[in-house]
Amino acid sequence: MAWVLAALAAWALGIWANTRLARLPRSRGTGLAVPVIFGLTIVVMWECLVRGLNVPSVILPPPSAIAARFAVSTHILWEDFVQTVMKGALSGYVMGCGGAFLLAIDRFPFLQRGLLPVGNFVAALPIIGMAPILVMWFGFDWQSKAAVVVVMVFFPMLVNTVQGLQDTTTMQRDLMHTYAAGYWATLLYLRLPAAMPFIFNGLKITSTLALIGAIVAEFFGSPIRGMGFRISTSVGQLALDLVWAEIVVAALAGSVFYGGVALLEKAVTFWHPSQRGRA
Repeated sequence: MAWVLAALAAWALGIWANTRLARLPRSRGTGLAVPVIFGLTIVVMWECLVRGLNVPSVILPPPSAIAARFAVSTHILWEDFVQTVMKGALSGYVMGCGGAFLLAIDRFPFLQRGLLPVGNFVAALPIIGMAPILVMWFGFDWQSKAAVVVVMVFFPMLVNTVQGLQDTTTMQRDLMHTYAAGYWATLLYLRLPAAMPFIFNGLKITSTLALIGAIVAEFFGSPIRGMGFRISTSVGQLALDLVWAEIVVAALAGSVFYGGVALLEKAVTFWHPSQRGRA
């Protein structure tokens, strides 16, 4: 009973603190403090409720047990991180987004007209259906995971880039013609800057898809390392604390990946109205 009361007290304290912060002038500090306090409140409530209700660890381990397993398994978690994120997800992300960006440049319009309908078809295919095929084609190491990531990120990036390159008005294009600007000058000085918000939107969307695709692909064949491999085998061994430790690593990696792209977007598109007035 004491643990349950502690959970309710943590919830009430979290609501009180965030309510007070919400009344303060908006700033970078308050914008960061609100989600941090909310997250800590959830973790404390999780710990208290699991212990107070005597939830078995094979159902849901407390955060303290996850943290303890994390501390003693850093070598395993690092090896899995390198295999899944650095090799599979990041390499596939670079190849998929880079290829989509190059093909979106409409110097050859027939490529767009042929690829976009195919892209809509491929985007509708379930990843759990494509991953086993790509694993059989490219082997069980990180190359097959990168191939899955390429398929997942290529078409969202292509669609966003194509849409962005078309986001110019007739008056703007006519002005470039009056300056005797050719195709490449117009692309470099007009269309690419206008497309940057769309391009970064595609990069942010695919940053999360890349990690998901790499982890899911490892469920269908992997060497004895990788986040997906570790999660699937640990579930079979009822080592749920290690499973949650892998989930924490994946969540941190995805957040850092997304945050890095968002910071780069802010630096590149500082002139865009969407970036104005942000703390």
